[in-house]
This record gives sequence, C-alpha cells and structure tokens, in this order.
Amino acid sequence: MAGIRAFRKLQLGRETTAGTITTATTIWRGVGTIEDQRELTVVEEDTGFFSGGDRVYISKLLGALSMDDTPATFEQLPYILEAGVKAVQTGASGGGSAKLYTYTFPTTTPNTLANYTIEGGDNQQAEVMEYSFVEQFKLSGKPGEALMMSADWKGRQVANATYTAALSIPAVEDILFGNGKLYIDAVGGTIGSTQKSNTFLGMDLTVKTGVTPVFTGDGYLYYAFTKAVRPEVTMEITFEHDSTSVAEKGYWRTQTSRLIRVQFNGNTLTTAGTNYSTKALRIDLAGKWTKFDKIDEQDGNDIIKATFVAKYNATAARFAEIVVCNELTSLT
Repeated sequence: MAGIRAFRKLQLGRETTAGTITTATTIWRGVGTIEDQRELTVVEEDTGFFSGGDRVYISKLLGALSMDDTPATFEQLPYILEAGVKAVQTGASGGGSAKLYTYTFPTTTPNTLANYTIEGGDNQQAEVMEYSFVEQFKLSGKPGEALMMSADWKGRQVANATYTAALSIPAVEDILFGNGKLYIDAVGGTIGSTQKSNTFLGMDLTVKTGVTPVFTGDGYLYYAFTKAVRPEVTMEITFEHDSTSVAEKGYWRTQTSRLIRVQFNGNTLTTAGTNYSTKALRIDLAGKWTKFDKIDEQDGNDIIKATFVAKYNATAARFAEIVVCNELTSLT
C-alpha cells in the first residue's frame, strides 16, 4: 500500500542516555514530518568527462523536525519546554491535584535538557531521529482562537524504523487565548500584581533556546554533543491603542525595565491546589520594550504592536520563566 497522509504520526520517547534510541511513549497531537538533512559533497575533478564524475561523499549527518502550528495544550506543551528550556519530567505538587512544571530559563549556568527519540512517517515507512532537542519554539494567539504552539527540532541522524506499537492517543486540553490575562508591573514591584484589562489583543512569544549541536572528530558524522549559548526570548504584544499602550510606549522611550506576566487558565482541577484552581500556563518575563510600531487598525479600531525582549534584571532578580499547571504526575 502506498503512503497515505491519514496514517502520518509523530511519536516521542524520552532518552535515558542522550543519543541512545529508545522506544516511543507518547503520540504527538499535532502535525510535522522528519527531514533528513545530511550534507553531500560533490568532488570536483578533471577526469576527461564533460559531465564530471559521480564521486560524492556524505560530510555530515543531521535530522530536523518542524512541528507545525497546532493548538497548545497543558499536557503536551511541556515536551517542547523539556527539550528546549529545562528537564523537569515530574510535576511538583501544587496542592490538591495540581502538578507544576516550572521551566526557569538559565542565567549563570546552563540547564540540563531532556533529549528525545522521535518517530515519524506514515503507513509506508517510519523514520527515527535520536538525540533530539528543540532549537526554537513559538507561542502565539489572538482573541477567538486557541493559543498556537510550534517548534523546530534537531536530531543526530535519520534512519528507517518501525513505529513503537500500541500507544494510545493522550487526552489533552486546548489553551484558549480568551482565557488569558496580561499583567505589567515595575521591576521593583511584584510580578502579576497589575492586570491590564481591555487591551490584550494578541501575542507572539518566540524563543531561540540557544541549544547548539557540536560536531567533532570523534569517529562519526553526527554531532557529538550539544551546548548552550545565549537564549533569545522575545514577546510581541498587540495592544488596544489606549492608556495602557500609551504608558508602555513612554517606558520604551525612557528604556525603563518592566515585568510582564501572561497567564492562561483552563478547566477546573479535580481538586483545587494552593495557588491554582484550574489548569494554567504562566509566562513571566523581565526586560525592556525594544520597539513600538506605528498605530495600525483592526476592523476599523486603532491598535499598536510592541516588542519586548527578556533580559535578566538585577532589581527583580528575574529573566524568564514558564510554568505549566496540569494534572500529570510525570511526562513519559
């Protein structure tokens, strides 16, 4: 039978030892296909043939996976954060049935990451990619829609494989933008204290994780290990053109540091926790506005877009942190 798109799937398994292929433990509820990015080098030589010869060698092995935009969920967003920000794996007790997955971005020392074996393909052929990590991810949303997530992964190499069998599709809950709230405070204050109402029209959080593959001369063509360089965390917010956006534009002009919290709540927990009674996604950033666009319009209404870059602030002792509250004891 030829390959049929309806049979495509992605499956992930957390590696015990980075680079050692493991069986998959969960199905990714989204869209994406593995790409073999091995590099070929054609040797230029003068052998008397007008066409040139067919001497080619493989100079480097590399795999890639782009997880396309799909609604973000409280249960599966953590997989992206595990492989791009910090390995947590087990949810800390938040009281009641709340399980907290806290992803604090590194400041003075690199975080330890989780690496995954990823299986992808269709009913015709599955492929596998090991030692996978997240190079970049994005969260974006606007009123009337789900918050969307996407991620770009890299892996050591790609080879034909057989899917791990008998996995069940996990239960998930979509994160809805309309259930979000925006808070902005001074760096000397308490983050999440001041909600900015009737102004939050959209956001795009883009994170370049800083995780980089390192290729060495160690007897193989794939990367030997990964290392951490400086991450880049940027949030673009669309405001109603109102007193809030006018005030924040003033802070941009004076280059005054600010604290931003964006929190999206979900369904009520089975048992309320200490700080959360619902599932939740919380994004905390310290930094400065780096750009305010000119006034634009949306359905005849004036809006303005602004770009916020997260940087460590000594007064607040903060850089960036993402917390997910769900009811999963651990991530498989």
